[in-house]
Amino acid sequence: MNRLDGKVALISGAARGIGAETARLMVKAGAWVAVADVLDERGRETARALEGAEGEALYVHLDVTHEEDWTAAIAAVTGHFGGLDILVNNAGVYLGLNIEEASLADWQRLCAVNLTGVFLGTKLALPALRESGERSPHGSAIVNLSSAAGLVGSPSDPLYSMTKGGVALFTKSAALEFARKGYKIRVNSIHPGLIETDMGAQVFASRARNLGTNDLDAARHQSLERLPIGRLGTVTDIAKGIVFLASDDAGFMTGAGLVVDGGTTAQ
Repeated sequence: MNRLDGKVALISGAARGIGAETARLMVKAGAWVAVADVLDERGRETARALEGAEGEALYVHLDVTHEEDWTAAIAAVTGHFGGLDILVNNAGVYLGLNIEEASLADWQRLCAVNLTGVFLGTKLALPALRESGERSPHGSAIVNLSSAAGLVGSPSDPLYSMTKGGVALFTKSAALEFARKGYKIRVNSIHPGLIETDMGAQVFASRARNLGTNDLDAARHQSLERLPIGRLGTVTDIAKGIVFLASDDAGFMTGAGLVVDGGTTAQ
């Protein structure tokens, strides 16, 4: 028996990166997965690859900042698979702008995706998750993507850090609210460190600017020197943590934050 046999998962921002790898590992673990993104062609390719791996996957268009997109995506998933057991609020953006550089429009874009997207996903998936949670010994699960930058300050993008800190506290508060109401919905967050993704490349570019150079290799080397574990993280490192939090193996965890950062926040 696999860890997620019979579970239905909806993953936002799943066309590529951490979201796509999470979808792959969830299918491997026995789940039926909905790949949700604004990158329609890339998302369809990801879903087709999962189908080719003998899994069952569905692509749904989802702009996490739009309430109507969430409503349509959840309806499509529950209509196709018959329910929803797992929500992964993975979609996020990183701008790499400091306080003096960032405009109000930059801030509003960060908030729209990193905060509003998590709120809308949680609110609108709640009825389906509450219903499925009643049928499971350990309930249903929400996993929110925060960041190591949501636990400690970020010298490169304080506004990103602000939004991810908000995700961390929203996770705890939602977990407590659902517990108080008797809903069998576990809510946990995961906090990646520096990962080999497109967003990771943006971080290197931001750090290079802070060093007064365009040398991405120098910024990468400096980042590696700060990592106690001695390497950058991979999408698989994070996806494995998400699968764990979504599974019944984490049945006694709610309101918790799983830190997967190579030791960054231990310093």
